[in-house]
Amino acid sequence: SRAGLYSTLVTAGTPFTRRRGQALRDAGLDHVQISIQDSDPIESDRLAGTVSFSRKIEAARLARELGFPLTINVVLHRQNLDRIEPIIELAEELGARRLELANTQYQGWAIVNRAAFMPTRAQLETAEAAVGRARERLGAAMEILWVLPDYCEDYPKPCMGGWGREAMVITPAGEVLPCQAAATIPGLAFDNVREQPLAEIWFDSDAFNRFRGTDWMPEPCRSCPFDRQEIDFGGCRCQALALAGDAAQADPVCHISPHHALVVEARDAAQSSDAAAPLVYRTTRPLAARR
Repeated sequence: SRAGLYSTLVTAGTPFTRRRGQALRDAGLDHVQISIQDSDPIESDRLAGTVSFSRKIEAARLARELGFPLTINVVLHRQNLDRIEPIIELAEELGARRLELANTQYQGWAIVNRAAFMPTRAQLETAEAAVGRARERLGAAMEILWVLPDYCEDYPKPCMGGWGREAMVITPAGEVLPCQAAATIPGLAFDNVREQPLAEIWFDSDAFNRFRGTDWMPEPCRSCPFDRQEIDFGGCRCQALALAGDAAQADPVCHISPHHALVVEARDAAQSSDAAAPLVYRTTRPLAARR
């Protein structure tokens, strides 16, 4: 806090114990964010691929007991959007100060499951209306952040507020990343806070400077006719990698990207795709064994 930094533990919640929470509080941790997949315990466990819902709820209550401001994060998609109201009610019951309702960013395992996750327009409209009602009812009691799917926008969102501009992620091993998914980008090496000063990593490391600012931008970003270079900073690097095959390309979500047709095709296909399509997990172990 002396350096003007605000620290957040972003966690699934399952490793969060009283001993660890007290140690983090004593070390100066400012805030805890816990992810939950659904308000329904069975669905949450199914989506997570682990039997974890009850431990997440316990962790959220423990974080509040220890005095941490709590954020609940729920990644939204076709298979949980219809339960947006009970999700909001659960966050209220847990005493969250903030609820992040972030529609899925399609990269990594999400893009593998895109056909099962991409929501319909009707789902999004219904959920957005429910969020509006909840905001009106709750006022300042709980902040609700609603993030539309990138695929439904004409312009991309700035990655972490702009790559290497205002946020950093430190892994449990001490590696310092410009965003939580940056390790998926080939060719990036990450310095370790156990070995180098944090300020040196922030200002001088190759990973933070690779896509910082605007000098790295290709066309059409470099000469953007809408002057958005310092609004969305080229969008999401991981999304560019996932869709265009190159993290240095324009984010295909942008309607003037040469790869934008890939987004349009996926979005249109979602209107008739089968939400019951089987999920692909990172492990083939039975759910009951994933504890």
